[in-house]
Amino acid sequence: MSYHYVGTELTLFAAATNWKAYVGQVLGRYIAGRVLEVGAGIGGNTGHLVNARVKEWTCLEPDPDQACLIRKRVQAGEIRPTCRVVTGTTENIPRDTQFDTILYLDVLEHIADDRAELARVRPHLAEQGNLVVLAPAHQYLFSPFDAAVGHHRRYDRASLGAQTPSGCRLEAFLMLDCAGFFASLANRMMLSAPLPSQRQIAVWDKLLVPISRLLDPLTGHKFGKTAVAVWRRSH
Repeated sequence: MSYHYVGTELTLFAAATNWKAYVGQVLGRYIAGRVLEVGAGIGGNTGHLVNARVKEWTCLEPDPDQACLIRKRVQAGEIRPTCRVVTGTTENIPRDTQFDTILYLDVLEHIADDRAELARVRPHLAEQGNLVVLAPAHQYLFSPFDAAVGHHRRYDRASLGAQTPSGCRLEAFLMLDCAGFFASLANRMMLSAPLPSQRQIAVWDKLLVPISRLLDPLTGHKFGKTAVAVWRRSH
């Protein structure tokens, strides 16, 4: 049975280049070697995350239409030609295949059994490899937007920490986008819009994200609307 993603926000957020560059900067230190990007969508994050330390990059995407779009972007030179695209889920990864970095970027919240998902992918993480999850933070911010795009939950340190796979240790936990937190809170309390407009995305990306890039380090990355967890496989 073919899987088709229910959300419509990927193209909308593709224009958030400041945010994607910021995420690439923060996560870059954890990304190297053989990389698996789970739920790569339309490849909107990939070009901002590939760095000189990456040997090979696999975009794993269950929606065949979106996987096809990534392939077209690779052929067009929008994404590095070293990226390969696989249509499927982590259940389709060959048993003996391992990666040095496994990424879930705005993906884990879409998966009903997140604990089982991380347990399933853990054998594919090489020794001392990094498992990186970026996800929306704070369950009290759960909004019609979350429901509209198929989110099951939002996370905090405790709920992400509880998903730690066997044989891994939590290496880092960060909160990002402290300025964007207030925009999300306003949408949750007052607007309750199922999807943001292009103008709202532009204001957030061009105004709030640069503010967050300045303020997040000053807060010690302890406050924001996006959570990042990094686990390292220790044995």
